[in-house]
Amino acid sequence: MTIRVGYFPNNNSLFALRHNGLLELRRPDVEWVDLRDLPATPRVDPRHGLPTLHSDWLFEDGGYDVIGTGFTPPITGLGQSRDLVYVGISAPRVENGRLVALSESGIHTVSDLRGRRVGVAHGSWQTTLVLLALDREGLTWADIVPVDVDVDRGGAALLAGEIDAWVGAYPGLAEVEAQTKVRTLVDTDGLFSHPSLWFVRREFAENHRQELESVIAALQESDAWIVANPREAARFFVEDAERHGGTADLDRWEEALRGRPFGIGAVTDEFLDEQQRAADLLHVNGLLPRAVTVRDAVLPWIGEVVEASAREAV
Repeated sequence: MTIRVGYFPNNNSLFALRHNGLLELRRPDVEWVDLRDLPATPRVDPRHGLPTLHSDWLFEDGGYDVIGTGFTPPITGLGQSRDLVYVGISAPRVENGRLVALSESGIHTVSDLRGRRVGVAHGSWQTTLVLLALDREGLTWADIVPVDVDVDRGGAALLAGEIDAWVGAYPGLAEVEAQTKVRTLVDTDGLFSHPSLWFVRREFAENHRQELESVIAALQESDAWIVANPREAARFFVEDAERHGGTADLDRWEEALRGRPFGIGAVTDEFLDEQQRAADLLHVNGLLPRAVTVRDAVLPWIGEVVEASAREAV
């Protein structure tokens, strides 16, 4: 059976695995699907909904069987009644990014964001971070003007004054910090754990267990390779940016990879509690069309496989 694995640079683990060839040693029939090459979907108004493409392509022809993302997309899929299940999570990535404003903006706290333009890569972990930060201050999504900005362009939008605050992530945040002073409005640490995560269709997990196990084992091996070879892994991201007509700094990418946790763990009760909290807030704020119970997306045997693969990777 051909396994279709989705990838894009924002999930560092799958992106590196796409380029280092370690999955092919286990599954020569793997087919890689670059999410950026799939047909574009209409943009979603960030005030009233969430983009669903990450979970949609698990269920549509020409898509994939396995995908890795940040915190929010599996919740979005569940909210669209997609029958998906969690595979695993990374360790917390609380140092990866935070909500910032320019120092001279006059914005000092999250409460100052009322009526302001806040840039997020909408539908990603960044949406959840802002929503959690607002809720902690007694504010709602309707109290800000959310602006959907591409992960790679958000820093430029902040510097150009197109947005008033931005959820920046490294290495892009480092580029802004090199040009001007920024004020941290809220750190990720203390809000939520912000892991990478992976998920699949329930049908794929139940009917293709051997194939899923091989992907999990390859991801563990590849993540260990990234830790041992961060500069070589960073080259994959720089070369990809150049192939797509952009530029990227090798040193900053290496620094970013060194600062992130790698390795896959089983989903935990703490993680599921965070997912449920985010799902409830997304629904209450009108971004998710229905309430969901995230624990419905857990298959216990997958966690056992993930934990066994982690022990073998040590």
